[in-house]
Amino acid sequence: MSHIAALGLLILAACLEAGGDALARTALHAHALPVRLGFFSAAALVLFIYGVTVNLPPWDFGRLLGVYVALFFVVAQLINLFAFGVRPGLPVLAGGALILAGGLLMTFWNK
Repeated sequence: MSHIAALGLLILAACLEAGGDALARTALHAHALPVRLGFFSAAALVLFIYGVTVNLPPWDFGRLLGVYVALFFVVAQLINLFAFGVRPGLPVLAGGALILAGGLLMTFWNK
C-alpha cells in the first residue's frame, strides 16, 4: 500500500472517529428518546467502521497511531468549528502545533 493510500485511509478514519464522537455528543444532548437512540446507533456504527479503517494500513501500529493522532486533531477541530461553532483557543492551537509536529516527524523521518 502506498503512503498516499495509507494517508487517505487515516484521514477517512479520523473523519469517522471524530464524526462518531460528534454523533454520540449530539445523542447525549437530544431530548427525545427516539432521537437519542438513533444518534447513539449511528455513532456505534460509525465508530465500528472507524476501528476497522484505522487498522487497514500495514504500518507499525505505534507509528500508525502516532500519525493518526495528528490527523484526528485536525479533523476534530474542524468538526468542533463547523458542527458545534467552537473556535480553538490559543492553548488548543499551541498544543495542536506540537501534535502536528510530532505527526510530521513520524511521517517523514527516515530510519
